[in-house]
Amino acid sequence: MTRAPTTTGDALPDARTIATGVISGNFSAREVAQAALDRVGALDSDLAAFCTLDPEAVLAQAQAVDDWIASGQNPGPLAGVPVAIKDLIATKGLRTTFGSPLYADFIPDEDDIVVARLRAAGAVIVGKTNASEFGYGPVGHNGLFPATRNPWNRDLTPGGSSAGSAVAVAAGMLPIALGSDGGGSIRIPAALTGIFGIKPSWGRVPLWPGCRDERYPGASGWEALEHIGPLTRTVADAALALAVMCGPTPFDRHSLPNEISDWSDLDPSRIGRMRIAYASDHGTAVDPEVAALCEAAALNMARTLGVRLHHAQPDTGPVPPVFEAIVAMETDRAGLRSLARAQGHDFSAPLTEVLDADWSADDFTNAILGRKRIANATARFMADYDLFFSPTVAAPAFPIHKLGPDTIAGHAVADGDWTCFSALANLTGLPSASVPVGFTAAGLPVGLQITGRRLADLDVLRAAALFEQIHPWAHIWPPVSGVLHQDQAL
Repeated sequence: MTRAPTTTGDALPDARTIATGVISGNFSAREVAQAALDRVGALDSDLAAFCTLDPEAVLAQAQAVDDWIASGQNPGPLAGVPVAIKDLIATKGLRTTFGSPLYADFIPDEDDIVVARLRAAGAVIVGKTNASEFGYGPVGHNGLFPATRNPWNRDLTPGGSSAGSAVAVAAGMLPIALGSDGGGSIRIPAALTGIFGIKPSWGRVPLWPGCRDERYPGASGWEALEHIGPLTRTVADAALALAVMCGPTPFDRHSLPNEISDWSDLDPSRIGRMRIAYASDHGTAVDPEVAALCEAAALNMARTLGVRLHHAQPDTGPVPPVFEAIVAMETDRAGLRSLARAQGHDFSAPLTEVLDADWSADDFTNAILGRKRIANATARFMADYDLFFSPTVAAPAFPIHKLGPDTIAGHAVADGDWTCFSALANLTGLPSASVPVGFTAAGLPVGLQITGRRLADLDVLRAAALFEQIHPWAHIWPPVSGVLHQDQAL
């Protein structure tokens, strides 16, 4: 790219193109920031991806990057790249509501560690993106802002809880957005909006203060499940963001040293002859189009690598009851009830279900033991397989006012059944990503989930990069204003 995006609403290019252009002087960070703001202004009244914007601060950040370059300083690998931050992640001086009226006017006094690292790398923080209340529930509903809409069909949900981050990227408002993932909240909306999203290994990306600051009930939960990761249009952009964000901090006792020296080394030839397993279901109904597209993609990957696709999955026993109890155990239920009483607040349906259930100490003990069972069974399984493929979700996008489809493949299902594939990677901490693999007959995106061995994040990224080479997706845009809607065949 030899010019900046125009200020008439163009979709922004990938992060690497932007950073290279800003550093080389082909265009300024301020021009890029203005283009992002114009793009948000052109589309977001219909999509509601953003819940908080501060245009003056955005332009000031961009001007600082330009000033660094003018003075001969290196602004960092994300020079001038516009980035959106999920509203569950703290941003100093910028409203962070956690998707709840309980924190409607909360302005953090410090950045989350990942936000601070993005700023230090030259990124420009554009604003906060919409999410479900405290991240509870796999869609983007909350009682504070309008529901985020899917750019492929505005009557449908984009999934969640990182709903706004996914839509901002899918609609070309910016190239990178941060999501958080305690049970699929990066991968689910990535699949439903046709972009790439990765939940790295647990501990790769540190969390602070998110989920670890006892001062903030609701925001302080999910400690043993939560991950932060990027949503992007390309695998290379996700790797660029991870290279900046990974590494330990003393504020997160679970954070890991970053032994990966080059996150950009996505050469698929390094994958080798891996053993790959594929599961078409996890004991619940799967939409036939979703199943067919995902299995075809998995088979094509195996053929490309010259290996056999094994139809197998870990023998974990029931996963949802264990996951639900761990979530409840790690929720500050007393703190949330106290805040709600003080403010007269009624919680969202998913959070109400957690708070109203009559949990016992035995329920929580059984959940801890169940998690050990699941982790051990999965570790034994992954000793035989390098990568585990499955659909990301069991159904395409559904009406925006619902928490899940009523039926899948002609079978009545519970609200959470469509997300049956995602929690395993959170309970085990394994790296897991969603890649676009095609579209239903109704034109709705479908994602394939790629899960790797513990700490094998590069294997997941390289497999995703290989699929991106075989069936590119970044050029395929949803039918939103100002973007050419290209052919949907992958």
